Amino acid sequence: MNRLLEILICLCMLLIAIPLCAVTYLVVVLKLGRPVMFRQTRAGKGGAPIEVVKFRTLTDDRDAQGVWLPDEERLTPATKLLRRTRFDELPQLFIILSGRMALVGPRPLMAETVEGFGADGVIRGSVRPGLTGWSQVSGNTALSDEEKLKLDLWYVAHRSTALDFRILMETLGVALFGEHRREDRIAAATHWGTEPTNTKARA
Repeated sequence: MNRLLEILICLCMLLIAIPLCAVTYLVVVLKLGRPVMFRQTRAGKGGAPIEVVKFRTLTDDRDAQGVWLPDEERLTPATKLLRRTRFDELPQLFIILSGRMALVGPRPLMAETVEGFGADGVIRGSVRPGLTGWSQVSGNTALSDEEKLKLDLWYVAHRSTALDFRILMETLGVALFGEHRREDRIAAATHWGTEPTNTKARA
């Protein structure tokens, strides 16, 4: 997507996002307390470190050994809704304006996770990480890490302004109606990744 167009869309989204951020802030304070924000260093384009900021959605609940419980058990009904609607991700619009993230692209991951992908991680990291992406509208939490990687690589190879707009529209649908596995997209990405020319390019 053209950078100027991305900035214009981002600024328009902020007009709606700022009031939603205020509501989200209050929900987090009331349900989880402080700190309100979650900050973590992740890999940006070319592996450059970026700080990802989002509203906190997990409690600090731990088991008898002091180990954090699984994420699903640390979500409250309210913060689970924040995750589904992506309200917790809204602060990342400011990171997009700075140019370190994009509206659409593979989600930013921990550097060690990306490095573990080897050559595929380099390809995946050749574009700016996004607020939403092809994996997020094709199943997201219902996908395995391998499936997400295949979908991300397919996106990098096929990205276009038209595809980015499609993903943005579908992200709204996911927020409203929930996540659903797209078996057709997973199959297409898997097939594309096993084609000789694509396999050679990733070797």
